[in-house]
Amino acid sequence: MAGHSKWKNIQHRKGKQDAIRGKLFTKISREIFNAARAGGGNPETNFRLRMALEKAREANMPSDNIQRTIDKALGNIPGVTYEELIYEGYGPGGVAVMVEALTDNRNRTAAEIRHIFSKRGGNLGETGCVSWMFERKGILTVNKEQSPVSEDELMLMALEAGASDFSADDDEYEITTTPEEFAAVQEALTKEGIKFEEATVTLIPQNTLELRGEEAQKMLLLYEALEEHDDVQAVYANFEIPDEELETY
Repeated sequence: MAGHSKWKNIQHRKGKQDAIRGKLFTKISREIFNAARAGGGNPETNFRLRMALEKAREANMPSDNIQRTIDKALGNIPGVTYEELIYEGYGPGGVAVMVEALTDNRNRTAAEIRHIFSKRGGNLGETGCVSWMFERKGILTVNKEQSPVSEDELMLMALEAGASDFSADDDEYEITTTPEEFAAVQEALTKEGIKFEEATVTLIPQNTLELRGEEAQKMLLLYEALEEHDDVQAVYANFEIPDEELETY
């Protein structure tokens, strides 16, 4: 799971993940959109949407923002059609990069994503050039200190609910599922009083590349620039950067 957790750890160290309220709203909006798009706009029958809406309420996200996101996912906004696109390319050092975007103007977004890649030392590739290096999985993380049960108990509960893997590090437990079992596992553990720091279906690289020096710096700048683009929903890459390198960033 190093490929999944590495960038998350970078963000934590730099205080960037959810540090700005607008970024938190953006993250939650993406969860709401994906949940509504996949399972409909009724939280009573869509567990993923219900969990995303709870996060939105905890963050004091305006109800207008929430409803607009759901309407966007369901195609209920007159005159506007949003299209989900995936861009694939390479970053500095040959890092594989995948970008999930949501846009109402395919040509504009493609041009802007291509510009970001080229400006930051990467290049946009053809469809399929790097997607084979990633596997889609569900990831659920639990803070160790906040878990109401022991590690062994949580592992047993997760596996019985349908999880495919369970791991632990110094601070948290990580539960892995197939995309198909994600909602069922999340719901089963929630009913047992488990609260998640993160619950998402994501792309995990099958192997990673270690970057140092200038290549590491350039890759971080590319990643951030892609994440900050308004149309980008998520960015995935197969790089790792040693802790000592991060101290210079």
